[in-house]
Amino acid sequence: MWFSFNLSCFAVAVPVLAKRWVASLLPLLLLLPFGGGFCPVQAANLRLKDITHIKGVRLNQIVGYGLVVGLAKTGDQSRSTLNAEFNFLRNMGGRLANPNDIRSTNTAAVIVTATIPPFAKAGDRLDVVVSSMADSKSLEGGVLVSTQLQAPSGEIIALAQGPISTGGTSVDAGGSSKRTAITTTGRIPQGGIMERDIQTDIGDEYGMDVILDRTDFTMAQRVAETITKQLAPARATDASTIRVNFPDKFLDNRVGFISLMENLSVNSIDQIAKIVVNERTGTIVIGNAVRLLPAAVAHGGITVTVDTTNSVSQPNALAQGESIGVTNSKIEIEEKPGSLIQLSANSTLSDLVGALNAIGVTPNDLISILQALKAAGSLEAELQII
Repeated sequence: MWFSFNLSCFAVAVPVLAKRWVASLLPLLLLLPFGGGFCPVQAANLRLKDITHIKGVRLNQIVGYGLVVGLAKTGDQSRSTLNAEFNFLRNMGGRLANPNDIRSTNTAAVIVTATIPPFAKAGDRLDVVVSSMADSKSLEGGVLVSTQLQAPSGEIIALAQGPISTGGTSVDAGGSSKRTAITTTGRIPQGGIMERDIQTDIGDEYGMDVILDRTDFTMAQRVAETITKQLAPARATDASTIRVNFPDKFLDNRVGFISLMENLSVNSIDQIAKIVVNERTGTIVIGNAVRLLPAAVAHGGITVTVDTTNSVSQPNALAQGESIGVTNSKIEIEEKPGSLIQLSANSTLSDLVGALNAIGVTPNDLISILQALKAAGSLEAELQII
């Protein structure tokens, strides 16, 4: 069974089990405009900083290979880990004749990753993610030894070190185990230190490119017109790029120019008709522009149940036979009567959800019906399954 409601300009259908969750949000939902169907499109003012970014101003990712020590016998003993421990101890002045001399399970080989924000400087702190690489059972309680983090070019960008936070625990004893989180991956908040500055160029000598976060010809043109009217000459070169020329007074003050530009506002546009389906949770989110062409939907179902019972055939005591196992299978087929729903032109998916809810379809049935409507050409929307 489905429970559907209209939230602002979106219709949302969720499994009936989620009613309790929705009920907890009712005090907030009552503050929003509700209606029987989709609400009319209302223009909203959007700041450019919320829908665009400057070309070249980007994140950078770095990675490294390291060792986590101090584990409570939850480490690994892979050959690569033993070699890494051996080399580490030799570099630190330890004396071992052979990697096989290392018998501890308190160490794990890990991959360390981090994301560098634009304009990061030497000495800035980074959050790092540490993930087990071999057969370690848990990184809980471990400490990452100083690890070099490199760019794809091989250049060392940062160093990482510190105690790992896994956000949970994992216990294994006597063949039984219990865990409250995935403990083979953890984080070290502020555990990375930048070793060099990240140089980022803002545009070229004459201007810069402003990139839309979501490609749209109409929005690109509106952004270009807004910047031209209020700040500087600009034109849309494609559906995602707006070329902006620097005014003479801002040639030496690009930060000030961008600060003014990113706080300009532009009216929103009609969004693409789209439906997002999450098959794992049975949740469907429907955009306000979704429409249906005339169609008829027949819904029914067949359930096949196979019940197998194992028994033993025991011969008579004087028959001198052998006991043998016998498998007895019972098959039942249940066919539910079908229901037919007719949809008129310009029907909304809110109408369809309401009609199907009335006859008691399951989440999987509703998802299958949406896919069939899309295949038949009746659903005028993009159907995205996540």
